[in-house]
Amino acid sequence: MRLRAFLVFLLLGGLNLGCTPTVQLAVPNEPININLNVKIEHEIYIKVDKALDGIINESSGLF
Repeated sequence: MRLRAFLVFLLLGGLNLGCTPTVQLAVPNEPININLNVKIEHEIYIKVDKALDGIINESSGLF
């Protein structure tokens, strides 16, 4: 009886091993292309005090 149970266990274990999925890694034939259509817009706003703006425009001549 024990031998029969052991043989059934081995048979079921062998069948279970036969059903395990396999994982395969394959390299694609074509290179991978990633297209990024990105549009970046930015605006910079500088707020200057009117008194300071007058001093900068009169004395330094930077602007």
